[in-house]
Amino acid sequence: MTLPIAREFARCGIRVVTIAPGLFRTPLMEELSPEALAAITRGIQFPPRLGAPVEFAALAGAALTNPYLNGEVIRLDGAARLSPR
Repeated sequence: MTLPIAREFARCGIRVVTIAPGLFRTPLMEELSPEALAAITRGIQFPPRLGAPVEFAALAGAALTNPYLNGEVIRLDGAARLSPR
């Protein structure tokens, strides 16, 4: 939906950028046991950890300050992919 919405709002001078976050360190995630956390982060390629909220904020800030960025989905997930069953 990002690109069609960006095209629709372009005439109004509005840019649309989507951040697709992976697993982030939140209060809920911090309640997990070390074993559960290790199992969750196993599929994260690099860095092999949960994302930090400040990293999400940094990407949002970069998207805001780059006036040529529009109609894009940016993955922020440490190259994590679901493993086949």
